[in-house]
Amino acid sequence: MKKVGITGQAGFVGNHLYTTLSLDDTIELIPFERSFFEDTKQLENFVSSCDVIVHLAAMNRHEDANVIYDTNIALVEKLIAACEKTKVTPHIIFSSSSQEINDNLYGKSKKEGKEKFITWADHNQAKFTSLTIPNVFGPFGKPNYNSVVATFCHKIAHGEEPTIINDSEVGLIYINELVAVFIAVIKNTAGVTSLSPNSTELLIKPNHFKKVSEILALLKGYKKDYMENGIFPNLELAFEKALFNTFRCYVPETHYPVKFTKHTDPRGSFVEIARTQTSGQFSFSTTVPGITRGNHFHTRKAERFAVISGKALIQLRKIGTNEVIDYYLDGSEPAYVDMPIWYTHNIKNIGDEELITLFWINEPYNPEDADTYFENV
Repeated sequence: MKKVGITGQAGFVGNHLYTTLSLDDTIELIPFERSFFEDTKQLENFVSSCDVIVHLAAMNRHEDANVIYDTNIALVEKLIAACEKTKVTPHIIFSSSSQEINDNLYGKSKKEGKEKFITWADHNQAKFTSLTIPNVFGPFGKPNYNSVVATFCHKIAHGEEPTIINDSEVGLIYINELVAVFIAVIKNTAGVTSLSPNSTELLIKPNHFKKVSEILALLKGYKKDYMENGIFPNLELAFEKALFNTFRCYVPETHYPVKFTKHTDPRGSFVEIARTQTSGQFSFSTTVPGITRGNHFHTRKAERFAVISGKALIQLRKIGTNEVIDYYLDGSEPAYVDMPIWYTHNIKNIGDEELITLFWINEPYNPEDADTYFENV
């Protein structure tokens, strides 16, 4: 079992990498906290416990660029010093940036940090890999910080109007795609280029090229079709599925449960459960009083729970957090809740009668690639 530690594991990329690796039973994760950089003993214990260290901790934004440079160089030097003090040589994977060729202090900090790791690796016969990362987008990014996609998603989902400053084409990589590259490097299955006898690098190319206005138009479509009318968009294209799953994680909690329009006449009633522009699977379940179904999460699937008869409690919890979201639904007023990716979820019959729930998911169930991970809410 390979022991992996991630500096900056609480950040955008770090959190996704950590939670994905937690699903791999060949990996043992060594927890990291930012305070370790201020505690020499803790940092030394951390580096000596790892076979692989993914160094993601860095400062990206500050009003004083010199602070960014000094901080990022100091983090590299502290990590190297801890390895030398404990005489350990973990494989260090460094998150560099395409900005390292630019004439700014952030790019300079990445370029010089990489050079310091190369020198350390050559001097200690250690292994070092530098990954040059393009623009990344995905769920849980910070608006006005991580990417234009995060900013646009947050603003549109909350009824604000984003502004396009420069409608250029942007090269992007989805966070799941980037994490897959990191894991390939951790497991030594990625194609890399030699930098020195002990160091390699991988220039990660964007997988998607879109104009800013194209991204904004798609997101506005999701706001109108999905949030206002409950319609799932076409999810056949990889970029659009990734963008939609990203957008869904910015939908306010208070948006749910969404009540259906119930059409009633002397014959009875009719309710439309889901309208989609994509493929998928419809199903239903009956649940006896007191029973809970689910307690699992998905990393790529879009799913809708629609209660049409009985009383239910639907609960969600983002993986890696403790906050539980409760939604109470009653079949006398049919309503639905959609499940964001990376949220474990369940549904419980809290009534005295049988609960009837309809489900829609954008992928038919495939036992060979289920994308279903069990964890109690």
